[in-house]
Amino acid sequence: MSQSHTRIALITGATSGIGEATARTFIADGYGVVGNGRNAEKLKALEEELGDSFRGIPGDASDNAVIDRLFEAAEEYFDRPADIIVANAGRGMGGSVKDADLSEFEDVFKINVNGTLYLLQKAARQLVDRQEKVYPTEAADILVIGSTVGRVISPFSSVYGATKFAVHALAEGLRREIGPKGVRVTLVEPAIVISGFQSAAGYSDAMVQDFHEKFGPLLQSGDIANAIQYVVNQPPHVHVSDIMVRATRQDYP
Repeated sequence: MSQSHTRIALITGATSGIGEATARTFIADGYGVVGNGRNAEKLKALEEELGDSFRGIPGDASDNAVIDRLFEAAEEYFDRPADIIVANAGRGMGGSVKDADLSEFEDVFKINVNGTLYLLQKAARQLVDRQEKVYPTEAADILVIGSTVGRVISPFSSVYGATKFAVHALAEGLRREIGPKGVRVTLVEPAIVISGFQSAAGYSDAMVQDFHEKFGPLLQSGDIANAIQYVVNQPPHVHVSDIMVRATRQDYP
């Protein structure tokens, strides 16, 4: 089976939005994908639809044991370790510093920052060892899904944005550490992407409609998946370290 897939990817948050779109884009390009998500039924449906190119690992991406299982599954199902890791799982949270409902912040921080940090550390250790043997013949990629609000402070989502500022710092620190060792670390910063993210973050229908009116047509998940595919398709010596994607009419954030 391993010979039929050009690269092997791990994707957290693969059951919807950017994660699902990226899995589909990778598979269309000949990759094998191990996807994680909390929705076991959706993962099963993706396995049935996508066949031998996709395997799902259900569970919470803030659980270290679930992340460990992802790496194990790549070798079990595809006979070799993953060479692309996409740290995509995360939760939104609407609200400003003054007005946000902080009862959910601990859970948001746990998945957005703690879970991402563990995934990045494990991925870095595995890929540095790999690249010592194969760079510059082969590429290895870690992609971190950040946000424009992790760079441009936005009052309506500043508490959530603080978790993305943290993730951006992790990505840049890791890039400086392991880029010289042949591992590419890319921060992907999407603007507003229409998906299930808005309702889960508690954004009102009126706010989402305002986004459409001010900035539409808005980005779709596949637009970000295309940007990710562009990054990983570069030759091994080319490192796209940061990529920000906005709808054409979105000026802020």
